[in-house]
Amino acid sequence: MMRPTTKRKLTAVVSTLAASTLLASCVTNVEDGKPEGWEPIIPDEVPEIAAMVPEAVSADGVLTGGSNPPFAPFEFKDSNGDIIGLEMDLARAAAAVMGLEFAPVEQDFAMILPAVQAGTLDIGASGFTDNPERRQNFDFVNFLYAGVLWAQQTGVPVDPDNACGLTVAVQRTTVSETDDVRPKSEACEEAGEDPITILSYDTSDNAALALLVGRADALSADSPVTAWAVSRSEGKMELTGEMFQAAPYGWALPKDSPLGPAMAAALQHLIDNGDYERILAQWGVETGLLDQALINEEPVEGISS
Repeated sequence: MMRPTTKRKLTAVVSTLAASTLLASCVTNVEDGKPEGWEPIIPDEVPEIAAMVPEAVSADGVLTGGSNPPFAPFEFKDSNGDIIGLEMDLARAAAAVMGLEFAPVEQDFAMILPAVQAGTLDIGASGFTDNPERRQNFDFVNFLYAGVLWAQQTGVPVDPDNACGLTVAVQRTTVSETDDVRPKSEACEEAGEDPITILSYDTSDNAALALLVGRADALSADSPVTAWAVSRSEGKMELTGEMFQAAPYGWALPKDSPLGPAMAAALQHLIDNGDYERILAQWGVETGLLDQALINEEPVEGISS
């Protein structure tokens, strides 16, 4: 006869597997991959912009970009194992303007910036937030503004501004961990309250799964990532609180890299011809768009809208 504890464990395992399947099929949408109505947007090369690309990059005609899927809708894998997403589409279009082919390279998130700095990758293209700390060693070609947004299990209220004693899931080394949840936890302790238990995962999918199966009380992630996960959770998760700490996303390059102005010029071309807006709209992103290409949130000399 099966003991009750074993039955409960089996039920928990089945529930976790079911939630994992739901996350894989709905949060990352691996069956179909691209959104309904998606179509490739590959612009023609612009010779004057292609001429700006440093020879070290243009020699082989390939722009390599470090990526850490899943981080939907920015980057995740389709059912064929290909890395897709809005940032991949945007980088591919910018590369085409520069006369290059974009090649995403899967890496651990924490290793992408060191690889860019070492020159083994041309850019980091993995939902990087452009912040002062990172700017000390890198430049960022900004392509979108977004903030931090929390999610909770549906019907189980969580206040992001009063989360002491709760368990919050994040993706490791992201701004949600370093600039949001960890400082909030420290503030809890300083106020004499219980700290936040931080569950750090290698991917945003695993962080969302922790919320989905009840390991965490909340998820903290970049706003497009949280919104994407919630929209594909079949009503199991919902947004909570307001978006805050709005900051720019950007492609990461080595400090003062000559590739930066070329990429900014390519992005400006996409903004001007409407491809930029069309690419983001296909992935459901219609807020936080730029009307001018920026590097480290500053206009680039010689590039105008």
